[in-house]
Parts: sequence; C-alpha cells; structure tokens
Amino acid sequence: MSANAPLMPMATAVWLVENTSLTFDQIADFSKLHPLEVKGIADGEVAAGIKGHDPITSNQLSRDEIARAEKDENYNLNILPSKVILPEMKKGRGPRYTPLSRRQDRPNAILWLLRNHPELKDAQIMRLAGTTKTTLDAIRDRTHWNSSALQPLDPVTLGLCKQIDLDMEVARANKDRPRVAEDHGATLLPAEITTEPRHDQPLTHENVFGANKPAAVEHEADIDVDSVFAKLKDIKTKE
Repeated sequence: MSANAPLMPMATAVWLVENTSLTFDQIADFSKLHPLEVKGIADGEVAAGIKGHDPITSNQLSRDEIARAEKDENYNLNILPSKVILPEMKKGRGPRYTPLSRRQDRPNAILWLLRNHPELKDAQIMRLAGTTKTTLDAIRDRTHWNSSALQPLDPVTLGLCKQIDLDMEVARANKDRPRVAEDHGATLLPAEITTEPRHDQPLTHENVFGANKPAAVEHEADIDVDSVFAKLKDIKTKE
C-alpha cells in the first residue's frame, strides 16, 4: 500500500481508469479512494467533467511501475519519492482570532493588564489581548487616539482570553523576576538566648531575673503565713 496520496487523487484516478488496465482495487489503493468510487468513475457516474491528471508527467509514477502492476493484479503501485523537500511546519499557536464585536475592547483590556500586572512583558500582553506592539505602546504612553475614554476592563470578562491563559502568563512572569528578601522588621530574641546565663558569672537568681527582682517575688517574700491564718480564724469566729 502506497504511503502517500498523489496530487489530485480524483483526477489521477480518472487518468488511470482511462489509460491503463489496472484493477479498481489497485487504482483505489494508489489514489486513496474507495473501490466503489473508482468503479463509479469507470461507469461515468463519478468525477463527471474532471480532466484526468497524468501521474507520469508529474513524476509520481513511472511507466515501468504501471507495467509491472498491470501484469500482477496483486501488486500495489508505489508513488515515487518527491524531488522537492518541503520544510516541516512548526506546530505552534497562531495569532488568536478576536471577533469584530470584541476588538473595540482590546484597548480597555490592555490598560487593565498594564495596571494590574506590570510584571507582564510586552509579548505576553500582546498574546493575551491579541494586539500589536504599536497599540500597546500607544496605550502605555497615553498617545492612543481614545486614551481619555479608556477604562481598564478584565480581558477574561471581555472574552479576549481564558483565565487559565492569564494565570499561566502571570506565573511565568513572576518566575522570571528576581526574588527580593522581605523585611519583617525587628523581632524579639528567642527565649533560649535571653535566658541563657553568662559564662563569666555564677548562675544566681539575680543573673537570671536581673538586678531588680520582679514585684510579685518581693510581695510574696513579705507575706506572713501566720498572720494570714489568724485573720481567717477571726473571720470564721465572727460568723
């Protein structure tokens, strides 16, 4: 079975039906058509008015290949390799098509992106809004013809791009930006450092709590336990 279909398969099949003794299956296999279509061509029911295309003149078949197939009905025709090497098409995302009804909203979307996502590069904004570099620069420099009437509007709400596309571009832009260390201001020292005794002084109560004892400690030292119980006894007697 031939790997590639010939140019103008229907016209090629018409020529092979009219100028060769190949079977319907052989012509159908080479032209990538159904055998019933080839039979319809032979009966004049299909491809009426189509002029046959000679695959020999277009270097798709050789006469020897046709002669060999005519002698063996089980032989499948092989198309000749092309002498012209076409470059491979790069599969990529083309420019996004924007409906006419939404193209007037592009400047508003560009203004929204410039204000809310200054980290985005020009190429990213152009992809999201489907705009050009000239329009982008005009809106940024406020030289656009309608700058005074522009209002920042979310491109996702306007239908110019999808939320997943916007999030992806923002994440990509933030990934490329250098990280800046955040300043959280002065913080308290850990308890391990503030309560750690100095090696040049003995571990005493004054070294741990300081020269001045807390008021609660001094107050507890002045309490007389006997006087407290005596007062409680007097109160119980009076009751």
